[in-house]
Amino acid sequence: MSASLEPLPIEPVLPAVREALAGAGVAVLQAPPGAGKTTRVPLALLDAPWLGDRRIVMLEPRRLAARAAAQRMADSIGGAVGGVVGYRIRRENVTSQATRIEVVTEGVLTRMRQTDPALERAGLVIFDEFHERSIHADLGLALTLQTRAILRPDLRILVMSATLDGGPVAALLGNAPVVTSEGRSWPVPTVYLPPRPGTRVEAAVAGAVRQALAENTGDVLAFLPGAGEIRRAGAMLPDGIAEVIPLHGALPRAAQDRALRPSAPGRRKVVLATSIAETSLTIDGIRVVVDGGWSRVPRYSPRTGMTRLATVRVSHASADQRRGRAGRQGPGVCYRLWSKAEDAAHLARTPPEILEADLAPLALELAAAGVTDPGELSWLDPPPGAALAAARAVLQQLEALDRAGRITPHGQRLARLGFHPRLAHMVVRGHELGSTDACDLAALLSERDVLRRSDTADADLSVRLDLLRGGLERADADAEALRLVRAEARLCRRSWQAESTVSSATPSAGLLLALAYPDRVAQRRPGLSGRYLLRSGQGARLDPQPLASEPYLVAAELDGRMPESRILLALPLARDEIDRHFASDFVDEDVLAWDRAERMVLARRRRRLGSIVLDESVAREPDPVAVTAALIEGVRAEGTGRLPWSQEAHRLRARLGFMHRLDPTWPDVSDEALARDLERWLGPYLAGITRFSQLSDIDLGHTLLGQVPAGQRARLDRWAPSHVQMPTGSRIPVDYSDPAGPALGVRLQELFGQSETPTVGEGRVTLTLHLLSPARRPVQVTRDLAGFWRKTYFEVRKDLKGRYPKHDWPDDPLAAQPSRRLSGRPGGKGGT
Repeated sequence: MSASLEPLPIEPVLPAVREALAGAGVAVLQAPPGAGKTTRVPLALLDAPWLGDRRIVMLEPRRLAARAAAQRMADSIGGAVGGVVGYRIRRENVTSQATRIEVVTEGVLTRMRQTDPALERAGLVIFDEFHERSIHADLGLALTLQTRAILRPDLRILVMSATLDGGPVAALLGNAPVVTSEGRSWPVPTVYLPPRPGTRVEAAVAGAVRQALAENTGDVLAFLPGAGEIRRAGAMLPDGIAEVIPLHGALPRAAQDRALRPSAPGRRKVVLATSIAETSLTIDGIRVVVDGGWSRVPRYSPRTGMTRLATVRVSHASADQRRGRAGRQGPGVCYRLWSKAEDAAHLARTPPEILEADLAPLALELAAAGVTDPGELSWLDPPPGAALAAARAVLQQLEALDRAGRITPHGQRLARLGFHPRLAHMVVRGHELGSTDACDLAALLSERDVLRRSDTADADLSVRLDLLRGGLERADADAEALRLVRAEARLCRRSWQAESTVSSATPSAGLLLALAYPDRVAQRRPGLSGRYLLRSGQGARLDPQPLASEPYLVAAELDGRMPESRILLALPLARDEIDRHFASDFVDEDVLAWDRAERMVLARRRRRLGSIVLDESVAREPDPVAVTAALIEGVRAEGTGRLPWSQEAHRLRARLGFMHRLDPTWPDVSDEALARDLERWLGPYLAGITRFSQLSDIDLGHTLLGQVPAGQRARLDRWAPSHVQMPTGSRIPVDYSDPAGPALGVRLQELFGQSETPTVGEGRVTLTLHLLSPARRPVQVTRDLAGFWRKTYFEVRKDLKGRYPKHDWPDDPLAAQPSRRLSGRPGGKGGT
């Protein structure tokens, strides 16, 4: 390290870091923002004996941070970037044979390991700003630990962080030494400025910036969630107040570097930044931080299979990082745009990305590394099982993994491209079909939208393709986003120039998109403009626009809401392209369902793509077993009470119900039990029947009796006789409709001379007698016939004598003879 380097707070602990790496080979370094760990530690380790002629590879979470760190280190030793210090980010490699310190973005490390599993050129891997817990950092550390354990025990690993608790990381590294730097504590008091309710964040930030400039000296760094808010906040700051400079990941390099440089003499600057400026960067001249309190993070739902950006409150750890930007080069101040009471509701730390991200890229990287079980690796937080299973299912659909979860040759090709696996698959298959237009789509979908988003934004991706190719101009076009997308598309095309393709038909943009998102092919619901059913079974809607009338779409982006997602980006898809390219996924099936309106089983022959029904016709010879199953479900839906029970079947069912009450081993014939057991008692009699009306051809009583073992049927007649024989010779039916109180309706005259109340259940249950007049009108209900004769008969007799004077109503009914005569006195005229 050059003696001319300005002393930084990290320097007192550098010997301890060297010693830890020389001994244990692993270490954790905790140092506050501004201590100098990013730019000073790698330089201090260059001459370590154990490093030899190998490189130091340092991971940074963002491209801007990687370039800035490399530039500062190169400047501090009087060299140029690409010499002793270089960097490698996606699609940009500024290194040489002389490079000893290689600063890389986190995804680069996993791709380095694909071609060099032992990381032979590296002697030390540094994970900087590990507290951010990006998915690439977690995966990179897990794979690097595996490399050290299996192939390279001499490989050193250093994890550096400003806010992460070092204990768990040290344990993960095998009880690694923890080195702590106290750093320099420049005072940064916090001022809480909660905005008025309903104030948009950009307006609140712009107002706080004006106040900060009036109350303080030095430059201002203000944090906002995204590029849109930055643009709107910048428009609210008047010309001349200061030089207003945006800073976010989509800006060109020159614009980003402009934000990092000192302000011009006699001029102040205001940097409006996303969370890109939270860590690693030192922005010269910053003395004031204005924290809007929000950040934009991806949120993935395994349930919907979609990732959408969510605007969330910053955690305490992120807020502390942001405040630390004001104290890097001297005393400062931090304005927080929330109240101190609200501060307690913020999360302590932002949840690790691995717990909430789309795991398809991680699953592909694991497979490329030969890891089929993530449990083989060491993780601070292992990937969630459900999300990982969903990711592997997507990769199998993209032909990147085989059924055993191993990577295929196609998957290995996807892993080398650097796109999300969906987009990489689209690019590769699109090229095989004779099109490089997939590069345009992949670039559009991997960068920021080229149309500024609004509630009425056009969802048609073909509009964006026309913009990209210069065939269209729009007032809402984002020029900077277009520049980035065009650059990405050119780099993608360059990788295919050496290869030739042969194709009989150039695929449409919609088909290319369907290759990336086969699960998001959508069919318009009949008669509903803008309402769609995705292949996955999820509902989706499209705001009114020409695209909403298309019969088939592919949705590239949805908002993930349930039960119906809003389609944000899509392309039309032709039916003939679905037939040509997805035929292997079609399912031909007979579908039998109960039609409640027609009260019959309808049999349809369907061709499906997932949940989408492409074609439907009448099934000529449906499976009889399936027909019966559908009919049973129809009967269940109608209810067993609506079956065409005959009077005789009703009576038998009531008798069986009475027996079940006496002895629960007898069949339960309640509505609930019959509905539950339709397959058993009714199913065998349904052959050839498709309509509810045809059930009247079945003797339902016979089907119920079939549930009674033959040996028990005689007991049914003894215990629950269908009729009671009266002394007059009449056979009177017993009503068992109330199993707790079976009843007998009998004319009073037929009971003369009888004192015992009739019973069933072999004497166990007394019948409820409904005593009837000669005209069969009820006159009394009793279960005590003898008591009736004693107490009530004479009152009833008065009424009966008045209404039926031709009938004999004896003074002593127990001494009288029972009679079936309808009129006249004994021996007189009348009939039976």
